[in-house]
Amino acid sequence: MNDATLIITLSLIIIFSPFFAKHYKVPTTPVEILLGALFGYVGLLHHNNYFELVAEVGFLYLMFIAGTEVNLKKVLRTEPSLMKRIMVYLALLYTFSVGFSLYFDLGKMFMVLLPLISVGLIATLTKEYGRRPWLKLSMTVGGIGEVVSIGVLTLSSAALKSGVGFELFKTIGALVLFILFILILFKALQLLFWWFPGVSTALMPHEDNREQDVRLSMGILFILVAGMIYLELELAFGAFIAGMFIPTFFEHKQELPEKLASYGFGFLVPIFFVYIGTNFKLEALLMEGLVMKALLITLGMLVMRTVSAGVFIKELGYRGAMLMGLSHSMPLTLLIAMATLAYHTHSIDQLHYFAFILASLFQVIIVMLLIKLLIREETVKAARKLKSSV
Repeated sequence: MNDATLIITLSLIIIFSPFFAKHYKVPTTPVEILLGALFGYVGLLHHNNYFELVAEVGFLYLMFIAGTEVNLKKVLRTEPSLMKRIMVYLALLYTFSVGFSLYFDLGKMFMVLLPLISVGLIATLTKEYGRRPWLKLSMTVGGIGEVVSIGVLTLSSAALKSGVGFELFKTIGALVLFILFILILFKALQLLFWWFPGVSTALMPHEDNREQDVRLSMGILFILVAGMIYLELELAFGAFIAGMFIPTFFEHKQELPEKLASYGFGFLVPIFFVYIGTNFKLEALLMEGLVMKALLITLGMLVMRTVSAGVFIKELGYRGAMLMGLSHSMPLTLLIAMATLAYHTHSIDQLHYFAFILASLFQVIIVMLLIKLLIREETVKAARKLKSSV
């Protein structure tokens, strides 16, 4: 009976979350997490092996979808001057993170957690606001930043599980070899599809009534996840790399990333966010200092990104640079995944674990509202300018 209640509750959350989100004018993700916490508190959601497994698959699928937003060929064609600014931006994030963590005496783990970047929720901004210049650049910078973040996540995961020693260096070696293998594979496939352009359309035909595009996408995802399991590396890294294959080598299937995202955001991904909600205990809100810690983390992550984004003022202007920095201030999935890992390995205590989950919710809500206000102000100014010129 408990399992039946769990399934029914999950189903109702998945069905009605978009309606709540639309009514309260907030993203669906925080609604799913909050409902997961609420129904977990009253006992309608409980921990179950299948629930945890599907949630893990949902997280990997979310990383896969994030990867589909990154076209490696376009990234490699990024102008050297812009690439330098991207590297400066990322370096500033980690510098601010180290300074922030030391100043507030937060511990070494915060130096890894605070600069994390994830493009998962940037895709939702693209759906809402279209391909604006700051969003295009945000996706490019975010893609590179997410690769760096997942690399840091992989190394941190190894360090937390096995400590600094032979196992860590073994993981670093495996990671370097895997990256080299992927780069060689990308180059080889690029040459193959250049010499034989019909191969890509044979694998993913334009007219496809057998869903070959989805089958191949899923095959790539599971093969790379299996590779991560064999190499004992972070599974999210393999899922993200798998997603990058789709826009890089199958550009003729421009609708495919959206097709894959529709399935993920309609089924697997919500289960992951609901599961995260069940891990956050509502009674924890009464813990002394929790809300203040969450607000401190939120403020710190917002400030360090908007200040660091100043390196892109030349390309985007002041408002565009601020919007881009804000768009990187919602690394919800990676932040929760890394915080969960740190908590399970006793690198952070329960107070800071709950603070990170609460901060991730604050970030999404605050950032979405700030971006909406800035864009509305920009639209009003543009309308006034047009009216005065007429």
